[in-house]
Amino acid sequence: MAKMMMLQQHQPSFSLLTSSLSDFNGAKLHLQVQYKRKVHQPKGGLYVSASSEKKILIMGGTRFIGVFLSRLLVKEGHQVTLFTRGKSPIAKQLPGESDQDFADFSSKILHLKGDRKDYDFVKSSLSAEGFDVVYDINGREAEEVEPIIDALPKLEQYIYCSSAGVYLKSDILPHCEEDAVDPKSRHKGKLETESLLQTKGVNWTSIRPVYIYGPLNYNPVEEWFFHRLKAGRPIPVPNSGIQISQLGHVKDLATAFLNVLGNEKASREIFNISGDKYVTFDGLARACAKAGGFPEPEIVHYNPKEFDFGKKKAFPFRDQHFFASVEKAKRVLGWKPEFDLVEGLTDSYNLDFGRGTFRKEADFTTDDMILSKKLVLQS
Repeated sequence: MAKMMMLQQHQPSFSLLTSSLSDFNGAKLHLQVQYKRKVHQPKGGLYVSASSEKKILIMGGTRFIGVFLSRLLVKEGHQVTLFTRGKSPIAKQLPGESDQDFADFSSKILHLKGDRKDYDFVKSSLSAEGFDVVYDINGREAEEVEPIIDALPKLEQYIYCSSAGVYLKSDILPHCEEDAVDPKSRHKGKLETESLLQTKGVNWTSIRPVYIYGPLNYNPVEEWFFHRLKAGRPIPVPNSGIQISQLGHVKDLATAFLNVLGNEKASREIFNISGDKYVTFDGLARACAKAGGFPEPEIVHYNPKEFDFGKKKAFPFRDQHFFASVEKAKRVLGWKPEFDLVEGLTDSYNLDFGRGTFRKEADFTTDDMILSKKLVLQS
């Protein structure tokens, strides 16, 4: 820690990266992160192309969303810097990514090492570099954002990753961007950040994903189902299983982030981003089974109120209807999701779980509690 503080008091650690060893190898990456369709210029939008190179800072960027977004931005010809604490490799070779493509990406990506909560360092290092655009994909609190804006008076755009979790629970769905929000939400920090951006006079865009899934997902979304399917276990689903939810593929999300860059139609706007269709909990279990080539799953319904799971989470989704409209993004940005649910889950399974690269150990403790009670009731 002492060395880091000494480093931050002087010049920022800012360097080109060399290629690093990968934790991934094997199956070909689906279209090698180029996605299935070229991003077209939205009509009337100020689209920033490779001929209009921007100096871009990504807050975070070494996990999940940032991995795919940074590659898109580099491919577009922008100078991209990741701001991280340096605890993880800045570049990892993706499954199926050629050595040449990875070496090319690694040679172009830049790194600024520091703690975003060290506000003095943030101000001094960012003001010294003078970035044109900031992608903030790991910001949680408004106080973390203000020093960034203050350090960059000539900032052209601040693009923020918010969450659809800011919406107030409602009987009228899907959630739309103008719907009421919940100031007591566990995502209230993101809501407060959106409010800050509105008051700072900066050109901003906020993206509100619902549930994100896809390769490299560190949250147990699809992984929760794949663990149980791979182990040949029943899938416990709370209550009726007809609760409706929504998932969006990480590559579609990355494309949306690229789509708002320099787009005048995205100025000071909020966009929901997710999949085109909605799915029930039971339907998601079946979709995961289909994606992984498993037989029809055995689904066991239970009443969560009959159990004390302690601090353990028995199911990865909120037990309610939760989905949002993406019509605004489609209409205003010309964006649309390219992956349907089964196709996206297949992409995730083939590149991660089918090759044994689960990110978290399976924990069936709550499953066993549920199944044990079911057996007692049946006997």
